[in-house]
Amino acid sequence: MATRAIGWSARRDITETLWPPAAAKEDGLPPLLIVLTIVTGVVDALAYLRLGHVFVANMTGNVVFLGFAAARAGGLSVPGSLLALAFFLCGGTAAGRLAGRLGNDRRRGLRVAVSVELVLCAMAIVVAAFAGQHLGQGSRYILTALLALAMGVQNATARRLAVADLTTTVLTLTLTGIAADSWLGGAGDSRTARRVLAVGAMLLGAIFGALLLLHLAPVAPLVLAVTLLTLVAVAARSTGTAVE
Repeated sequence: MATRAIGWSARRDITETLWPPAAAKEDGLPPLLIVLTIVTGVVDALAYLRLGHVFVANMTGNVVFLGFAAARAGGLSVPGSLLALAFFLCGGTAAGRLAGRLGNDRRRGLRVAVSVELVLCAMAIVVAAFAGQHLGQGSRYILTALLALAMGVQNATARRLAVADLTTTVLTLTLTGIAADSWLGGAGDSRTARRVLAVGAMLLGAIFGALLLLHLAPVAPLVLAVTLLTLVAVAARSTGTAVE
């Protein structure tokens, strides 16, 4: 009976995350945030594999890289990590200012933030297209700045929306929740399935981003990211509700 109850709870959680009821408290945001989590995996695949071993969404990684570099470890880009951190913070600041002017309409706030992110990623496409297959140092820094700025906007917006377990960029607490709140951890939390979806979304994005980068060109993952962002922006156009 316990196993059956857990299975039913997981199926319900997956359904409510991917196909939420129209009148749900979370305002239909979970599937859109799942797509944004895929975007995170896509752009960080490009950043780490081609922009000098930096992250544009996972700032924890950049802080750790700076620590490694301070210990004189090789193969790291101190300017790249610092640039990503600086522009990520700028993106978060801009998103905070923007949210203060937009009011409490959650879907409108998401739509505007994603539109800003979309413009920044479109600019990155132009840079990558002109740079070609072999990105020079200047192109790498410009791409790092644009994408970190976009991810800062996304992360700050997801934080404001405060949809449970869907931060779109940070998985450490998500993974902790999977372990600590599972039936193995003695809790049997009903949100475990949603957390697994979030982890799977980022993994999927990283896989597709890496495949496109390795088999096509640096511009290819960016095209995928822009396509996904466009879908989110269009889907978020419906009227939303206020943040409670």
